[in-house]
Amino acid sequence: MNHKFDVAVIGGGPGGYPAAIKAAQLGKSVALIEAAELGGTCLNRGCIPSKALIACARAMHQITQAEEFGIHVENVSFDFEKMVKRKDRIVDKVRSGLTSLIAANKITLFKGFGKFADPRIIRIKGEQNVEIYAEKTIIATGSEPREISAFPFDRKRIHDSSSMLEIKTLPKKLIIVGGGIIGCEFASLYKEFGVEVIILEALERIISMECISVSSALHKAFTKRGIIIETNAFVQSIENMGDQVLVKLAGGKTYEADIALVATGRKLNTSGIGLENAGVHILENGLVEVNELMETSVPGIYAVGDIASKWWLAHVASHQGLVAGSNAAGKAMKMHYNAVPSVIFTNPEIGTVGYSLDEAIKKGFHASLGAFPFLALGKSQATYQTEGFAQIVLDKDTGQVLGAQVVGHDAATLVAEMGVVIANEMTLDCIIHTIHAHPTIAEAWLEAALVAAEEPLHLPPKKLKA
Repeated sequence: MNHKFDVAVIGGGPGGYPAAIKAAQLGKSVALIEAAELGGTCLNRGCIPSKALIACARAMHQITQAEEFGIHVENVSFDFEKMVKRKDRIVDKVRSGLTSLIAANKITLFKGFGKFADPRIIRIKGEQNVEIYAEKTIIATGSEPREISAFPFDRKRIHDSSSMLEIKTLPKKLIIVGGGIIGCEFASLYKEFGVEVIILEALERIISMECISVSSALHKAFTKRGIIIETNAFVQSIENMGDQVLVKLAGGKTYEADIALVATGRKLNTSGIGLENAGVHILENGLVEVNELMETSVPGIYAVGDIASKWWLAHVASHQGLVAGSNAAGKAMKMHYNAVPSVIFTNPEIGTVGYSLDEAIKKGFHASLGAFPFLALGKSQATYQTEGFAQIVLDKDTGQVLGAQVVGHDAATLVAEMGVVIANEMTLDCIIHTIHAHPTIAEAWLEAALVAAEEPLHLPPKKLKA
């Protein structure tokens, strides 16, 4: 066989390409197999394009606040189609850079669909129809929007998260089925451009994966901005009526809108890739079984990303890719999940890492919490960004920081500090004795730590029990 490699990676998304680069940097010959575009869902149909549009919405929001800064702005208008074109240019530019990066690391790229013929042989069909042999293989095939038979996507009026990013004309009214991360980010985005938004969530609260204080804060902020939220709402059907959609709920209630976005989860891309030929074991929940090395039940075959983790986050997939790539190349590395940050790019932003208070208590810790509102922060007042709070969960017996949550301006960046703290098992004193620059929003962590230590600086003592 002419095509022999030390390592093959199936899937060029945020889990696959870091794995390929890591193995190549460690001196291995590497094949990267991608059936669609490099960068996977994250770059092409998820993280990057959505954040490009969200950046436009954020700019729009800042303009609406201009009067607060003594700036008079009149006759503000926007061109949504131009925003979409900007989004496409950004994706193209990043993808081009990734293509160059793959080439610079001397990774052989195969454009096609890879399928195991046996544990070491992969058949590729697509632009290149070849068969390759690999001593080690890393599976990184990811996931895609899950389609529900009661409301199949037509991608004209009933959209998934991918097709929603391609619309060039704003609807007047949008129904979002699903109040998770994806649904809430789209709700926040389109509301900023004047779209009437309704969220229908089957569970008791939106972003139910987050703690109640965070979920409640976002619910309150959305309601204040005019987003309608209906929880415990079970959607039975969505019908394309030609010029609008009709959404029917259990109990007979109906909603009408121009379009509907279905954001009710994703399905794993594990079928059709020959896992049965390779002997790879699949768990009851559909995930590929892996150990802390990201190795599957078959020695020499690894799996990363959505197909191998409960954490369906691009940055988790990337770190898993580094772990798998390192191990496949013979350099030991283990995966740890004690400090996985989660960010939600709504308005207000959300950042969380580690345990919530309830989770810590359930784990058996003698846990408590200290919170500080941005309203009491000088920099937040100066920048007119007073919405939200930062809070720290600690083990009262040892002082170790167990978790942190932040809601408000730039929360996605702010949470990084707590990620370092938790990953390195640091204590509350480590935060308190770290000098935080003033005036900055990051001071909220110092203030929250002081509250947690029952030594508040810029909150009166009576606020501790509020």
